[in-house]
Amino acid sequence: MKTRMLVLLACTCVTAGSAVAETLVVDDHVTLRESSIDRPKRGTTMNQVEAHFGAPVERHPTVGKPPITRWDYAGFSVFFEGDRVIHSVVTGG
Repeated sequence: MKTRMLVLLACTCVTAGSAVAETLVVDDHVTLRESSIDRPKRGTTMNQVEAHFGAPVERHPTVGKPPITRWDYAGFSVFFEGDRVIHSVVTGG
């Protein structure tokens, strides 16, 4: 249930434009906290992300149609559709 709520919240944040916030879940309550972590903007290519942030800590296999790929960095994850960023999420890691 928590995962579904976070996925829904992440998808909702995609439409929020340039708002920058971290999602916090404490005792099943979801809140947002402003974040100053530099992360890729929507529409950036994979090559541009790697040039700016370096190689990711982990590259997950592409899944689904349209093809969605996730790259994990220390502190955030980046989601791509094809070779373009569709969302980046602060992970706190």
